[in-house]
Amino acid sequence: MARIAIIYCKRIKDHSCIACAKCYKGITEKNAEFGRYDSIELVAMTDCGDCPGLVVPRVKLLTEVLANLDRKIDVIHLGTCMRAAMDTAQCPIDFDDLKVLVENNLHIPVVLGTHAY
Repeated sequence: MARIAIIYCKRIKDHSCIACAKCYKGITEKNAEFGRYDSIELVAMTDCGDCPGLVVPRVKLLTEVLANLDRKIDVIHLGTCMRAAMDTAQCPIDFDDLKVLVENNLHIPVVLGTHAY
């Protein structure tokens, strides 16, 4: 079972999807990037920390909190809303740089995208 955390864009999340309903549906249907897993446990969801893109400290805090709860993240997905923010909303996050930072410093794989809705 893949234990995933989803990071969503704090600025546009509720403009492209209310209450992350598309991510929940995508998990259930194993749509798009969720299709790579046989089964999924959603361990956590949180925002990116707002601009200028404070994802790394946010994920570090998230992993510390989850460790205290005896929970583990196998993979982090940056929500489809974050992809949209990077593509169209002048998001300052560079995915390739962020992926390297998180994977090298926190040792958690990062995937860009969640669902295709």
